[in-house]
Amino acid sequence: MNKLERFGQRRKRTRAKIAGVAKRPRLTVFKSNKAIYAQIIDDDKKITLVSASSLTKEVVEVKGSLTVKAAMAGEIIAKKALAKKINKVVFDKSGYKYHGIVKAVAEGARKGGLEF
Repeated sequence: MNKLERFGQRRKRTRAKIAGVAKRPRLTVFKSNKAIYAQIIDDDKKITLVSASSLTKEVVEVKGSLTVKAAMAGEIIAKKALAKKINKVVFDKSGYKYHGIVKAVAEGARKGGLEF
């Protein structure tokens, strides 16, 4: 198996164990080489409730590494979620290792007021 197939298996294995319901939706993370994206999803209704990324206007203006911008995106998604009265989520790291950028998003969301 190549690297991409192993990643796909990790992603499927994680998603089999995690489900976002109305009381506790799923906070999922996607990262590319240039940006990080986070969404809060209700899997029962199959809708995205809140989203944020490192490409939003407030984050782009800040100088720093992608890790710093990822932490800010985590704080922004937490602020948007709290505005919609969502304070508890399940964290879905989407097959990525929990370090660096993915960890920064999680810590930023916790700092913003979300509970995992």
